[in-house]
Amino acid sequence: MAVSNIRKISSSVLLTIVVLAVLTIIAFFVGGYVDPTALKPEPKFTDLLLYFTYAVFIFAVIVLIGFAIVGFAGKFKSDPKGALSGLGALIGLIILLGITYAIGSADKLSLGSSAQTYNTDFYLKFSDMWLYSIYVLFGLTVLALIWGAIRSAFAKKAK
Repeated sequence: MAVSNIRKISSSVLLTIVVLAVLTIIAFFVGGYVDPTALKPEPKFTDLLLYFTYAVFIFAVIVLIGFAIVGFAGKFKSDPKGALSGLGALIGLIILLGITYAIGSADKLSLGSSAQTYNTDFYLKFSDMWLYSIYVLFGLTVLALIWGAIRSAFAKKAK
């Protein structure tokens, strides 16, 4: 019974978001332009598309954090050690982000005058942090795949 209620709720939320996304995209592409004679015409509904994207992102983050808290609390009741190991992964990610931010470069880039707002130490190190973190996490994923394949191959031979 509970699974069917969860499926109904998640299906209706997904359908609602998809319908709103389709309507927003149609309005963006078909809605016309602010000044059609401009060199690079701006669609009328650019703000709508951006605000919809922000809203879906914020909604997803709130739901993700909510499920993480509920999952952690439920797991902590039944398996405290397992729950704390999951918390250790989050702490490891925060440490990784701190280290990659610290090693990021703050060397100024030669950009046009319109991008100088983001040519500061913070933004330069912040973008390097994400790039380096992606590289590290990708490398760890590849290593985990290789390790899993080797481990399963040896487990089959042992049987």
